[in-house]
Amino acid sequence: MEKINQSQLFDTLSKKMVWGFVFLITIGTVLLSLPVATNGMRGTSFIDTVFTATSATCITGLTVVNTAEHWSIFGQVIILGLAEIGALGYMTFAVLLFNLMRRNLDLSTQLMVKESLNLENLSDTKSVMTYVVGLSALFQIGGSLLLAVDFVPRYGWVRGLYISVYHAVMSFCNAGFDVFGDSLMRFRNDSYLLLVTIILIIGGGLGFLVWRDLLLFHERKRLTLNSKLTLTTTGALFVIGFLLLLVTERNLSILPAHTSWFNRTINTLFLSVTPRTAGLITVPTNSLQSGSIFLIMILMFVGGTPGSTAGGIKTTTFGVLMLQSIAQLRGKKDVEFSRRRFSASNINRALLLIFLASIVMVVATLILTQTEKIPKGFGLEYILFEVLSAFGTVGLSLGLTPHLTVIGKLVIMLLMFIGRVGIFTSLYSLSKRQTTVNKIRYPEENVLIG
Repeated sequence: MEKINQSQLFDTLSKKMVWGFVFLITIGTVLLSLPVATNGMRGTSFIDTVFTATSATCITGLTVVNTAEHWSIFGQVIILGLAEIGALGYMTFAVLLFNLMRRNLDLSTQLMVKESLNLENLSDTKSVMTYVVGLSALFQIGGSLLLAVDFVPRYGWVRGLYISVYHAVMSFCNAGFDVFGDSLMRFRNDSYLLLVTIILIIGGGLGFLVWRDLLLFHERKRLTLNSKLTLTTTGALFVIGFLLLLVTERNLSILPAHTSWFNRTINTLFLSVTPRTAGLITVPTNSLQSGSIFLIMILMFVGGTPGSTAGGIKTTTFGVLMLQSIAQLRGKKDVEFSRRRFSASNINRALLLIFLASIVMVVATLILTQTEKIPKGFGLEYILFEVLSAFGTVGLSLGLTPHLTVIGKLVIMLLMFIGRVGIFTSLYSLSKRQTTVNKIRYPEENVLIG
């Protein structure tokens, strides 16, 4: 009976992926439940512990308790470890363990790595893993050293190095946790710190496959279609988001009057980058203009790149649908980009992802409107912002997270989990999906659209 249950629970790669993240969250919950994990040994309620472990593993950053005040150094390190494993994928660390034990990867393990990193070819497993580990170490160690230049003079060697490493890891992993209690609002005038953080966020959110293409460009003299589309879409969203935020926020007029034009621009630049699932802020989100909040919600929905530390529907999905829409408006049958044509299955998958993501968020929003209280001065955006932030594994909030009901916390946890694991992986793990070929095809007929 036990063998039957195991075969049903782990008979597909999707189920193995899902249960792997569930296992990580469980381990994190147990460790964070220990009295030593909190300041003053005061402990944490079970639901809040699970919520924190889920948020860290799913590299989101939404918190129901203040990380700096509530969790001890031990608890903060556990959160850091969960974010690191959650960002790079637990299969990355499994492969590292195999390498240390000098064991070859079996076919099952290679397939898991291929699934977790969104690889197309099984032969890419080993080379991509090398880039995942190497780039992650390079960005995080380099980021820690650059941040130490700023933090060590402020806090001393021990505290300064600890903050530097913590902040570098969380920025690269796009996790959003901080050890200051107010994210980065106290550093809004520290342009050096903000620029280093921006580099780390973009580095983690760009994707390991794209970085591999860029680093090998001098040899191959070309980029893959995936990398070209990713870089084009990311660049367009970055520039458009920045310019629109300059307009909607009047170059962050909410900052003190003595703030220089340069610092205002850097803060606006930071504000355009952090919704790409980073979750760190320099200004209170609930004090932004309505137009800015709406724009941030769009950026959170799109998210980062497949195979990266970011969430959302991903830049490639957004890019494919934009190109498909442009092609339709121009009366073209094929969707083309960089002298290549996207397959019909590729476009259909992107459309299905958008549809499923929309359904999930609509249902979650509807539930939260019944369980959560919207304060005066806010409307539906108070809840929808939280839903998009959780699904996109961003970590930004208008203030709802600390006041969530038990049902609200469960809904947000589920959204964070789906956003990190992937909506296709999550749904396929619940179904016995098999590719079928219709033996009978009915006559084709059109209906009125639009």
